[in-house]
Amino acid sequence: MSDGTLHLPAAASLRRPLVLGPGARRAVILALLAAGWELYARWLGNSLLLPTFLETLGALWSETLNGELPQRVWASLEVLLTGYAIGIVLAAVITALAVLTRWGESLLSLLTSMFNPLPAIALLPIALLWFGIGSSSLVFVIVHAVLWPLALACHAGFRAVPPTLRMAGRNIGLSGPSYVFALLVPAALPSILSGLRLGWAFAWRTLIAAEMVFGASARSGGLGWFIFTNRAQLETANVFAGLLTVILIGLAVETLVFATLNRVTVRRWGQES
Repeated sequence: MSDGTLHLPAAASLRRPLVLGPGARRAVILALLAAGWELYARWLGNSLLLPTFLETLGALWSETLNGELPQRVWASLEVLLTGYAIGIVLAAVITALAVLTRWGESLLSLLTSMFNPLPAIALLPIALLWFGIGSSSLVFVIVHAVLWPLALACHAGFRAVPPTLRMAGRNIGLSGPSYVFALLVPAALPSILSGLRLGWAFAWRTLIAAEMVFGASARSGGLGWFIFTNRAQLETANVFAGLLTVILIGLAVETLVFATLNRVTVRRWGQES
């Protein structure tokens, strides 16, 4: 006699689709891209134009073991982090002024209208004229690349803070810097993180492009200079190894830094839309 319970066949449970997490999906996509690269390069059969994925990995491993690639990467990251930090500080100051005073808001609006459309790499000749060939010129163009998109993102986030929350902050005595950093910054954190992401991407690609233009010197040049010199020597596998390094660093920063910051702040505090 039946007890009224519905029993599903075992085969039905086996037909349920396999659900992969975000990390697994990204790994599958990367594996497919690498396989496509390998197959197309083998079909093309010209390592001077396109080395295979395995040849690129071999060049990457070789240049890492001899210390050349880590030295170039460190030279680039050192300059990048310096310019990135300066850009963040300047963006914080200008945006705070824009929130607290009408003059500051007009200043931010005018400066971003003037300089945000200007590509950072276009300032490189001026930077070379003012600072000479060296890291100072690179820091200058990186600050320009970071400052304006970050300031715009922060200001947009501050303006989106609800008026009731602003009024509550004023009622408990917040004013000046405490009003900005204790109230507006936490409330606008999703926009700020988006601006930091955008500023990092602009800074990273600006640095690589600037290093490929002049690179400081063959001794102290960074990753862009590594790519440029190997291109001149027709070491295509090394060129692709440098490009792959740029991509891997970008993925690492996105996954280990920004995704972690988003998880422990925005998502944890329930600010994710």
